[in-house]
Amino acid sequence: MSDLVTVTESGLYCAMGDFYIDPWRSVKLALVTHGHSDHARMGSQRYITHKDGQAILRYRLGEIDVTGVDYCQVLQLGGVKVSFHPAGHVLGSAQIRIETDKGEVWVVSGDYKAQYDPTCPGIEPVRCDTFITESTFGLPIYRFNEGDTVACEIVDWWEKCKAKGQVAMVGAYSLGKAQRLLASLPDLAGPIYVHGSVAAINSIYQGAGVTLPAWTHLTSEHKADKLAKEGALLVAPPSSIEGPWARRFAKRQEAFASGWMLVRGRRRMRSIDRGFVLSDHADWPGLISVIAATGAERVLVTHGFSDPLVRYLSERGLNAATLRTAYGDEEAPEAAPDASPDASIEVASESANLLSDGVS
Repeated sequence: MSDLVTVTESGLYCAMGDFYIDPWRSVKLALVTHGHSDHARMGSQRYITHKDGQAILRYRLGEIDVTGVDYCQVLQLGGVKVSFHPAGHVLGSAQIRIETDKGEVWVVSGDYKAQYDPTCPGIEPVRCDTFITESTFGLPIYRFNEGDTVACEIVDWWEKCKAKGQVAMVGAYSLGKAQRLLASLPDLAGPIYVHGSVAAINSIYQGAGVTLPAWTHLTSEHKADKLAKEGALLVAPPSSIEGPWARRFAKRQEAFASGWMLVRGRRRMRSIDRGFVLSDHADWPGLISVIAATGAERVLVTHGFSDPLVRYLSERGLNAATLRTAYGDEEAPEAAPDASPDASIEVASESANLLSDGVS
């Protein structure tokens, strides 16, 4: 039996349907799992994505030919049936299910998480024969608290900044992370200002019916001293926090929200005042639980800590292998974590039990 999805120079390709999934080069037909830049690239002739992701793709890719579909809506593309299913990653994110007329099923995960997110539907694991999974945080050291717990930590830090007459400035990726962070904050916690790139995505989320607290697009007309006296919270992409955009705020505390903040070395590298562990990717228990829930006998692992995850799955009887792709990550690490893969695997006994339950 030949592979239903293969890696080509242009990306993941399904020959029976004559389409690509999240291609990294221009193609005739691109099925897109979500709008982050390593998965949604310009130049293709036609795109299909979930309907909530249409506006995001147009904002990021310009005037493109894009069709939006509902979750679970079945498309006949060539010789296969295709459907999109919730991935719980960001608004409009989807896993893509492919089924042949002989009943063979593959699922391509895109990016996903298992934790609750008030801004998008939670992941719905799909039963399949072969599962292509991401592995951004594919080491057992990565175990994240729920978003509301992190929101309480942010509010506490924000209150301390207010008491010192400082602006609380937090770096969060413009698509997904910023909206999840904002939606998790309690009402009337204080004035919130956002960078222009966050404001644009906020408007798309709200247009899709997502509830966010009151926020203001920060412009040059807003004075730094006044914002400090107000005790404002500023949300901006990390590149802005680290650049001249932030320097006009002399009285400020800087923080960064990312799964990588779990590792002390990453916090030191960022030279920030606080790190909040918040990610739109699955942590280790999330990866293992979703993989188990698919019932897949074959697992192909893409971007992230793929090799340690493959080893872990193989040791537990699955047909697992690394699938080399061009996907990066909006939360890409700049260096190795403060733990070796081998050491991390040794402490994963509870995950092993979970996996065994799922594949029995």
